[in-house]
Amino acid sequence: MKNAKKITVEVREELLKNAQAQTKEGIPETVRRGLQLLAAKKSFQELRNMKGKVKFSKTISDIKHNRR
Repeated sequence: MKNAKKITVEVREELLKNAQAQTKEGIPETVRRGLQLLAAKKSFQELRNMKGKVKFSKTISDIKHNRR
């Protein structure tokens, strides 16, 4: 992993257990995924703010029909 920084962090056991149950991964990958989600939070909010403001040239019916 390029430009990685090793960290030591203390977390509640229950929080880690619940997070690992969601990721089905070990501790390092669970922590990475949590940090990635937190880092993406602003982008998710910006997408939510666009709701109803984007005009599409095709309808849902058009898209469903083209899938067949």
